[in-house]
Amino acid sequence: MTSKSWEKTTTTDAEQIPLVRRFPALAEVPRVELGSFPTPVEKLEGFPVPGELWIKRDDLTAAELGGNKVRALEFLLAARRQGETVLTIGGEGSTHVLATAFHAQRLGVHTSAISWRHDMSDTSLAVAARAFDLCGRITMSRFALSGLSRAMIARWADPSRYIPLGGSSPRGILGHVNAGLELAAQVASGELPLPNAVVVPLGTGGTAAGLALGFSIAKLKTVVVGARVGPRAGANRWRVLRLARATTSLIAKLTGERLPRLSTPSVTVVHDVYGGGYGRPSVQGTAAANAMQRIWGLKLDATYSAKAFAAALALARTPNSRILFWLTFDARWMSEWKAVAGDAS
Repeated sequence: MTSKSWEKTTTTDAEQIPLVRRFPALAEVPRVELGSFPTPVEKLEGFPVPGELWIKRDDLTAAELGGNKVRALEFLLAARRQGETVLTIGGEGSTHVLATAFHAQRLGVHTSAISWRHDMSDTSLAVAARAFDLCGRITMSRFALSGLSRAMIARWADPSRYIPLGGSSPRGILGHVNAGLELAAQVASGELPLPNAVVVPLGTGGTAAGLALGFSIAKLKTVVVGARVGPRAGANRWRVLRLARATTSLIAKLTGERLPRLSTPSVTVVHDVYGGGYGRPSVQGTAAANAMQRIWGLKLDATYSAKAFAAALALARTPNSRILFWLTFDARWMSEWKAVAGDAS
C-alpha cells in the first residue's frame, strides 16, 4: 500500500461509512482504509443459556490481522507518510502494539513502542513475539508506571508521531463511533434484533466509549457492558464516559452539530471476570474460552475476549435477555505464524 491509499477520493453516499453518512462534515477527517466493513453478526447457538446470544465478528475487520484496533488505526495512521516512525505504548503482548506495527507497515510507516512486563499467557507471548518482529524498536520497562512515564516524555518531545495507549483518543474513538452506527444499521436492516446489552472488554476504554456514543447518536436503547480486564484506576465507567464526552466535543467542533450528553446508565462495568492482574487469566474467562472453542471453534485470548465472553454468558443466563458479544481479538494468524516461526528457529 502506498501513500496514495489515504489521499481523499470521491465516494457516493452509499459507499460512505455510517459515521460520514450521519455527519457529512467528517468526510474531511483523514482516514485510511485498512479494514473491510461492516463485520458480520451471527447468532451463537449451542450455549446452555436461556437468553439469546449474538456475536459481532470484529476479529474479521481486516483480511490479514483484524480485531477492534483496526477501526481506530484507520484514523490514527491516516496522516502518516512512508518512512515516518510512529510511537505507541502497551503492555508486553499488547494487541494494540501489534496491530499498530502491522498496519503501519502496510503503509510503509515504522513503529517504535514502549512496553512493560505483566502476567503473560500463551496467546500474549505469541502476540509479543510477532510485535517484536514488526516493530523497529521496543523499549521495555519493568513496571507500567515507568513505561507510561517514558511515553509521556517522548510524547512531549514529539507529539506529532504519538499514538496513545490502546488508540483511545477522541480521533481514534471515531472508528468505534462508526462501529456503533454500523451495528445500528444492521439492526435496522433486520440482520439481528436490538440487543439489550453489548459486551466488550474494558481496558483503555476506547471501544466502549465509541460504541456508547454511537448507540446514543442512533438512539439505540442498548447498554454497553465493559468487562474489566485491568486495574480499576484505569478501567472504569468514569473513564469511558470521559472519553465519550471528549469525542462528542470533537464531533461537535468539526460538524457544528450539538449532540446530546451521554447518560451514565448507558455504560456499566462488570468487575468479577477480572483475573486480579492485567494479562492474568481468570477462572470464568478460561471456562468461557473453552466453551467457545468447543462449540464454535473460535479462539479467544485470555487477556481480553475470554473475560468479555464470560460476562456475556453470565448476562445471557437471564431469561428473555438478548446479549451481543463483541469479539475484539483475531486469532486466525496465530497457527500459521507459529508454524513459520517454528520453521525459522
